[in-house]
Amino acid sequence: MTQDINVLALVKGEERYVFLYDDSNRAETLRTLGRYASNPELSFTWYDAAVLSQKIRKSAQKAAASEKASEKKEHSRFQLPSASDSFLPDDCS
Repeated sequence: MTQDINVLALVKGEERYVFLYDDSNRAETLRTLGRYASNPELSFTWYDAAVLSQKIRKSAQKAAASEKASEKKEHSRFQLPSASDSFLPDDCS
């Protein structure tokens, strides 16, 4: 997990909904979307909540896949010899 701040925004006419969250607060942000959708005083709908929650989840999956690929790349860097490595003794070259 990173310490980056994620920004999620929705513009509905004159209203602006902007959510700032980090990876550790993702679940709370999803709950907030539900609370906003259930509030009849807001124009924020369940459809809005569904679309934004899908964006949050896809972003999290993408970040996890990227982190995993980065870790795999770093591990493989140390396990495979580079093209310049020689396995022949100095007197055999």
